Amino acid sequence: MSHSAMPNDFVEHGEWYAASLQAVSSDATVLYTYDTLVHGYSARLTRAEAEQLESQPGVLIVNPEVRYELHTTRTPEFLGLDGTDALLPQSSTGSDVIIGVLDTGVWPERPSYDDAGFGPVPAGWKGECEKGNDFNASSCNKKLIGARFFLAGYEAAKGPVDTSKESRSPRDNDGHGTHTSSTAAGGAVQGADLLGYASGTAKGMAPRARVATYKVCWVGGCFSSDILKAMEVAVTDGVDVLSLSLGGGTSDYYRDSIAVGAFSAMEKGIFVSCSAGNAGPGAATLSNGAPWITTVGAGTIDRDFPAHVMLGNGKNFTGVSLYSGKPLPTTPVPLIYAGNASNSSMGQLCMSGSLIPEKVAGKIVLCDRGTNARVQKGFVVKDAGGAGMILANTAANGEELVADAHILPGSGMGEKAGNAIRDYAVSDPKATATIVFAGTKVGIQPSPVVAAFSSRGPNTVTPSVLKPDIIAPGVNILAAWSGSVGPSGILGDTRRVGFNIISGTSMSCPHVSGLAALLRAAHPEWSPAAIRSALMTTAYNEYPNGDGILDVATGLPATPLDVGAGHVDPAKAVDPGLVYDITTADYVDFLCALNYGPMQIATLTKRSSDRCSGNKTYEESALNYPSFAVAFPAAGGTVKHTRTVTNVGQPGTYKVTASAASGSTAVKVSVEPSTLSFSKAGEKQSYTVSFTAPAMASGTNGFGRLVWSSDHHVVASPIVATWN
Repeated sequence: MSHSAMPNDFVEHGEWYAASLQAVSSDATVLYTYDTLVHGYSARLTRAEAEQLESQPGVLIVNPEVRYELHTTRTPEFLGLDGTDALLPQSSTGSDVIIGVLDTGVWPERPSYDDAGFGPVPAGWKGECEKGNDFNASSCNKKLIGARFFLAGYEAAKGPVDTSKESRSPRDNDGHGTHTSSTAAGGAVQGADLLGYASGTAKGMAPRARVATYKVCWVGGCFSSDILKAMEVAVTDGVDVLSLSLGGGTSDYYRDSIAVGAFSAMEKGIFVSCSAGNAGPGAATLSNGAPWITTVGAGTIDRDFPAHVMLGNGKNFTGVSLYSGKPLPTTPVPLIYAGNASNSSMGQLCMSGSLIPEKVAGKIVLCDRGTNARVQKGFVVKDAGGAGMILANTAANGEELVADAHILPGSGMGEKAGNAIRDYAVSDPKATATIVFAGTKVGIQPSPVVAAFSSRGPNTVTPSVLKPDIIAPGVNILAAWSGSVGPSGILGDTRRVGFNIISGTSMSCPHVSGLAALLRAAHPEWSPAAIRSALMTTAYNEYPNGDGILDVATGLPATPLDVGAGHVDPAKAVDPGLVYDITTADYVDFLCALNYGPMQIATLTKRSSDRCSGNKTYEESALNYPSFAVAFPAAGGTVKHTRTVTNVGQPGTYKVTASAASGSTAVKVSVEPSTLSFSKAGEKQSYTVSFTAPAMASGTNGFGRLVWSSDHHVVASPIVATWN
C-alpha cells in the first residue's frame, strides 16, 4: 500500500487495510500487517479478488504467496579464523553484534548456545523468546537472545500445523535452522563429532555474536508472507545481520518478498546474506540476486571422509561416507546392480519397494543417484535385505561427492567410478565387492573447489550485476543439530546426534553472515555495501601455486559466474584498503535504470517521493558494485563503467592492472586514471574503465580481473564480458 495515500476517514493504517480488504471480500481476514519493511498486509484471496484489490486506490501492487525451499567443524581453521582474537584484537565488542537467522527454528539445549562468559543482552534489543508447547522463555539466554515463529501464511495455504510432526513453537524439528545458526555464531564446543567423524572443537564464524532465530520454514515449505513478516520483526527487534539460507524462483525485485524486505533492512544498516541455491552446475540457476543482498555460493574445505570400494576384479575406487555402524565382512560380498534386481522401469534408482528381496538379500547393491534422497536409497536396500550400498553418480552430478550418514554400509561414488563398478556388476554374474571406511582425512588438496550443486550466474533478473558475489564453505560442514530427527533427516532414522554434517549453499550463507558480524564488530561505521565490498575485493580466485580455483563440475578453473569475486578470506577482509560503497539513492537510480515505474519503486523504498527524473540518464552499469558485468553487442564496441572507491586504510597510492579475454581473444581494458592516491581515511576517488571488444558470436563470455594494488593492500574485482 502507498502509506501516504490513506484517506482522511481513517485514523490508523490498519483500519484502512482492513477496509480495503473488506471491499473485495466479505470473509477474508488480514493475516499480517506490515509497518516498517513494507507498508501493507497479507490475506487469502481468490484470483479475481486479488485483481479487484490491485485496482483500488492506494494499492501499489498485489503479489502472490510464494513457496520457498531451504538450500540445503573445520571451517574456522580453513578460513584462518582459529585465532579470531588476532582478527579482532578488541573482540569484546563482537558480543554486541546480533545475527538474525530465518530458518526452521532452533534446538536451544545444544552447547553451541551456551552463554557462559557473555555479558548482559545488548540494551537496545527488543526481541522475545516466544512460548510454545515445548518451548518457554527460559529456552533463551544471553547467547540465544531471541526465538520466534511465524506460520499465519503457511497455515492459510496448507492448513493447521500437525503438532504430531512438528512443534508449533520456535523449536527446530528439522535440524537445518540449528545447523545454520550455529555455523554463523555457535560457541566453541570441544569434543564435537558426527558418529566419530570430524571430531574436534566446533565453533561458528562469530562465536561471540548473539543469535536470534525466526522460524519461518515448516514441513510444507517456507512462505513469503511469513518470511517478510519475520524480516520486519527481526529488524524491529534490533538485529545487525540477517541470514536466509532459503530461496524460490526469480522474479522482478518488487515481486520478490526477500528482495523487498532486504531493501528496507539495508536502508537501516543491516547486512543481508542469502544462499545462491543448489540448482547448479547449470548456468543462470541462482536466486536471491538483488544487488542489496550478498549472494553466496558454495565450495569445499580441505577435509574429506573417504570410503574405499574394493571389487572382486582387483580394482579399487574411492568415494565418501559417514557410515558408522557394524562393518561389512572382511571377505568379499556379492555385488548386484539395482537395475537387475527389480521389476520396475526405474529400479536402478532404488525407489521404495522397487527391489526384489530374493535378488538382493545379503548383497551390496549399486544404486544410481537421483529422484529420491540419497540416504533413502539405503533404507530401501536394507528393507529388501541388502548388506550394503554403493551410490553411483550419473552425469547430472558428475564427480561431485557429498558425504552422507548412511543407515547401512554405503559409499557415494563419482560418475566415472560408478560407471566402472556398474559395468563390472552387470558383466560378471559372480561380481563381489567390499567397502572399507577410512574415517576423517584433512589437508585434502586442491581445496576449495566449487561444489557442482552451487547455483551459477548470470543473474537472470539483472545480468548487469554479477552474481554470485562470493563463495564460502558449503560441503560436508559440521554444526549443531536438532534432537528430534536423525542425521539423515529421514523419518525412519532413529539415530540421534548433537552435531551433523550436511552440504548446500544453506551452509555457505551463514559462514558469510558470521563473517559479516565480525566485520560489523570491527567496523561499526561500515554500511552493508562496504562490508560486502571488503569480503569481495579481498577474496581469492587462485590457489597458492597460481592455478585458478577448480569447478568440480567441469574439472576446469571456475569463472566469476561460478564464484563471483572468489572465495572469502576473512583475515584480509578486516583491512581491505578500499571499499566500493553504495547508498540508498544509488540503488534507486539503479531501479530507474531498470525502467521501474513509481509504484514499483515505492514497493521497495516505501516512499512515493522516490521517482525517476526525466532530465537524468540512468544506466545499470553506473551502480558502484565491486564487480563488472559488461555487455557488448555481437558486433563488439566500447563500453565504459565508472566506479568510486573509499579509502578505509592508511594513506597510500594504488596502481591498477586489468585484463579480460574470451579464450585467446583479448578484451582491451583501460583505466583512467591508472593511479589513485589517498591522503586520509574516508577520502573518495573515482575512475573510469573502458572495455573495448571485437565482434564475437552472441552468447560468448569472457572473464578477467581488475586489481588496485598499494604497498599494503590488493583490491580486486572480477570482470565478466558477455556478447549479446
